[in-house]
Amino acid sequence: MTRTLTPLLAALLLATAPMAHAAQPAEAAAPAAAASDAIKVVYHINDASVARAAMRNVDNELNADPNTKIVVVTHGKGIDFLLNDAKDDKGAFEPQVAALKNRGVDFRVCNNTLHSRHLGPDAVIMEASVVPSGVAETARLQAKEGYVYMKP
Repeated sequence: MTRTLTPLLAALLLATAPMAHAAQPAEAAAPAAAASDAIKVVYHINDASVARAAMRNVDNELNADPNTKIVVVTHGKGIDFLLNDAKDDKGAFEPQVAALKNRGVDFRVCNNTLHSRHLGPDAVIMEASVVPSGVAETARLQAKEGYVYMKP
């Protein structure tokens, strides 16, 4: 009987040893889980008339959860507030954009829109970056990077 149990016990130990070695303590797994739990949001702006309201929404979201990763993607008339010297009746947009940029918000401008207006990347304020297509960027962020969609 001992001869039969010894090989069985050895096989059981060999089979379960990799599982015990692969298991991480809960405290070691917690930081990785916390980083992946960050909410990611893409704000889609295609009309600059909603830019101030959208930036207030972004500010409110960051106040509620400072770890939220936010990308503002613009195209069409939505790029207007990210152009040099852009302003409305409340003043220049750039200070509000800069304040959000300092809080980690990314602003992206559609190159297709710039091209259709015969504008170069130098027409865009320094706080924003240019992407090939605003629509494609919005879709990519949702499909490939797990961003949720907001349309102010």
